[in-house]
Amino acid sequence: MGRIRWPRELRLQAHVDPRGRWSLNGAMPETIHDAIEIAQALIRCPSVTPAEGGALAYLQQVLERAGFAVHRVTFSAPGTPDIENLYARIGAAAPHLVFAGHTDVVPPGDAAAWRYPPFAAAIAGGELFGRGAVDMKGGIACAVAAALEHLREVGGKPKGSISFLITGDEESVAINGTIKLLQWAAARGERFDHCILAEPSSADALGDVIKVGRRGSLNGTLVVTGLQGHVAYPERAENPIPRLVALMGALTATSLDKGSAHFDPSNLEFTSVDVGNPTVNLIPAEARARFNIRFNDNHSQASLRTLVEQRAAAAGGATRWRIDWEPSNADVFVTRPGPFVDVVAEATAAVTGRKPALSTSGGTSDARFIKDYCPVIELGLVGRTMHQVDERTQVADLAQLTEIYRRILRACGI
Repeated sequence: MGRIRWPRELRLQAHVDPRGRWSLNGAMPETIHDAIEIAQALIRCPSVTPAEGGALAYLQQVLERAGFAVHRVTFSAPGTPDIENLYARIGAAAPHLVFAGHTDVVPPGDAAAWRYPPFAAAIAGGELFGRGAVDMKGGIACAVAAALEHLREVGGKPKGSISFLITGDEESVAINGTIKLLQWAAARGERFDHCILAEPSSADALGDVIKVGRRGSLNGTLVVTGLQGHVAYPERAENPIPRLVALMGALTATSLDKGSAHFDPSNLEFTSVDVGNPTVNLIPAEARARFNIRFNDNHSQASLRTLVEQRAAAAGGATRWRIDWEPSNADVFVTRPGPFVDVVAEATAAVTGRKPALSTSGGTSDARFIKDYCPVIELGLVGRTMHQVDERTQVADLAQLTEIYRRILRACGI
């Protein structure tokens, strides 16, 4: 691996421990060097969904060199592009810790709007710039660097097992990615004890938040049927729009619940209203309103559909309405406090000096699939710039996150 020049902010934080070894933010220099180089190499791969872009090929090379058995698996489905995925493992015993993530990224948009080219992986002012720096090539780089350092410490032979479950299909429809890779791994007899998903979970500072769960997500369309007619003769028609508005008001007037021990209250939000009517003097025959519900563990998808339909029926009267529900693979889940969550929180606090909040906020992630196979938490970089122009992360955060992961591996007895 070629050497890089340390940003000034990082060089000033170097210190010597009592045994005469110098380190940076608690991590050894080789570990930090690995994290930065891996992150830069991954960012330089233009892996905009569904393109692999060379990112998985690079990871395969790095992991095989370290002794991992690496598998590249491609999945397909009608109407969707083929997606390449990667699974790598070293060790054969428990405990088995899997690092999960995705190398695909969203498009960079107007490259001219970036301070530095979006796939150049430039370092300036102590920050690493590039599409995927935060979401989530930087997190994957830290996990790989931590695994490499841990293997150096144990002579290349872990007591337990370390694996990587990496998809190229998270930012899109998520059909040929993690969900199928998990099924593939299970069919091979792979069993995981714990999973760390390296999504950018931190809010304002590294390690201030650990995601221990996610709300479920359910989409539907409220459809009200009327009777088409001329606006000059409203008595001959039934305008569905006022009735739709009334039902929308009824469904949002009362909260779905008051929250739970681990979650905020569920919320139903209307996101669009459409009557498909370009004619100004025509009362339409139908009006539709789409909505999304983010729900907590007071509900299942089935119970939530029943609750919403009961409320619509109570408010609808003679209105002719229906709800067209969309299929959802985003169920609610929570990884409850326990020994592994404690290990992650303690490692984070030891490195950053701050006690992380255990959160279930935000949208969905591939953790919704992983939770069916083992307990999963999300711990990654600060997410403020993800999907933005000039996406970037502090280089110091790469060093600290690598050290957090390394301490977790050690504390788990791997």
